[in-house]
Amino acid sequence: MTPKRGPASSGPVKLDEEGMDMRKALDIVGLPVIDVHTGNRVGVIKDMVFSQNLQALGVLLETRTWLTSPRWIEWDRVSAFGEDAVLVPEEDFLLDFFEEEETFQLRDGKRKWIGLPVLTKNGQEIGVIQDVYFGEKMDKRIVGFEISEGFLSDVTEGRKWLPFPDDAVKGDDAFIVPVHYSQEVKPYINLKNG
Repeated sequence: MTPKRGPASSGPVKLDEEGMDMRKALDIVGLPVIDVHTGNRVGVIKDMVFSQNLQALGVLLETRTWLTSPRWIEWDRVSAFGEDAVLVPEEDFLLDFFEEEETFQLRDGKRKWIGLPVLTKNGQEIGVIQDVYFGEKMDKRIVGFEISEGFLSDVTEGRKWLPFPDDAVKGDDAFIVPVHYSQEVKPYINLKNG
């Protein structure tokens, strides 16, 4: 079974300087969630939920009908984030999801990451967030962002990598980073696609 993934799906990414393996959040979106003890499909990942302190809280599942409330699984309850599926120890870990003011989502909801401009503290726009990166072990901590500097730059140079700054500020309308982070934007090398 091949999961449906968007065109941005590209597998593990390795930075050219640091050599660190990472996972893109959008590569997880669209994967089936499987109960490891029964082999039953629990749902499909629709989005990810992040806390005010910018750490992953859980995964949001697609709803089956218009009338059902969204369901989610807390990050710590996930057994494994595989390349082809996400495994959970049992279906009982599904919780009703209610969007709260102090949470962010990756691509949907009132407060989302994708499409958010990245600005330095002196007002220079570095780019727009297109994806979020985790370390290969998929702990809660975000290690960086994929950013777009615009369509022409994406086509001629490719998208860029921006390491996650510890002293960043995430607002509803912009992601603010220290001034020197305009020099931290780097290209990345996709291991699967060269």
